[in-house]
Amino acid sequence: MSIPVIAVIGPTAVGKTALSVELAKKLDGEVISVDSRQVYRYMDVGTDKIDRETRKDVLHHLIDVVDPDEIFSVADFIEMADKAVDRIISRGKVPVFAGGTPFYYRALFDRSLTVNVPSNREIRQELDSMDPFDRFDYLAEVDPETARRLSPNDSVRVIRALEVYRVSGKPISSFRKKSASDKKERYSPLYIGLLRPREDLCLSIEKRVRQQFYGGYPEEVQWLLDKGFSPELPSMKGFGYRELVLYCQGKMSLEEGIESDIIATRQFAKRQMTWFKKFFPVNWYDLSKTSYNGVLSETFELSVAHVEEGDNS
Repeated sequence: MSIPVIAVIGPTAVGKTALSVELAKKLDGEVISVDSRQVYRYMDVGTDKIDRETRKDVLHHLIDVVDPDEIFSVADFIEMADKAVDRIISRGKVPVFAGGTPFYYRALFDRSLTVNVPSNREIRQELDSMDPFDRFDYLAEVDPETARRLSPNDSVRVIRALEVYRVSGKPISSFRKKSASDKKERYSPLYIGLLRPREDLCLSIEKRVRQQFYGGYPEEVQWLLDKGFSPELPSMKGFGYRELVLYCQGKMSLEEGIESDIIATRQFAKRQMTWFKKFFPVNWYDLSKTSYNGVLSETFELSVAHVEEGDNS
């Protein structure tokens, strides 16, 4: 029997966090973060983590689970998410997933990616040092099916695919086929999607970025650098952090960093929606057309019905 769970999805800065917290309160649930940046400790302002007081009120999982210089893969996410769900269910509560990393959702709910091949730091470092086009040619040679789905610039997925091949001796596409043939799914997600008009979302993104940059973000990045965390780490190369590394090094003004981060975040939001529109079925809510309270009320009713249906199946 599949486990009924709630999943709040949508682009960055749309309001997922607020809705997930309120839903968790009303459902007597706990939140599981689906955010590839919030897993890192000490990176709070730049990843827009929910405040600790709220986390005391509503328990959150998969936040602050690794240091910035540790490797965190999709396999790690799935393993931790599975364990979190088991703990939440054992307490008689409802798992509420919330976050904007489509790749994690897809891997967790569709089981379309391997979860059993561990990361290997030495192999990843070797692959990371390769020329992107040579690395992609390598992937095309050992796993042409996966190479057809990716581009040379998609370094995260190209490296993971090659890592799986090097560790297991099998292409990652073979795990995908095995997963697709397994009809039994562990989870039954109810997708709740939040939208805003592009203009509204862009304004929301700009407002948040400026609040971050003037609310301790530069100091956070300087602290990370002072503690010895390399600017070359994947965790430090995300938008916002990469700009502030340059700012701390005297190579970029604060305003230039802000503008660069705003542009990168808008582009990221667009990519998120490209992926989320492929999810099905999703209950989409345009927050410019429906009041927040109306969305909360309707999604609560849908969630209760979904959980009850799962319990009775």
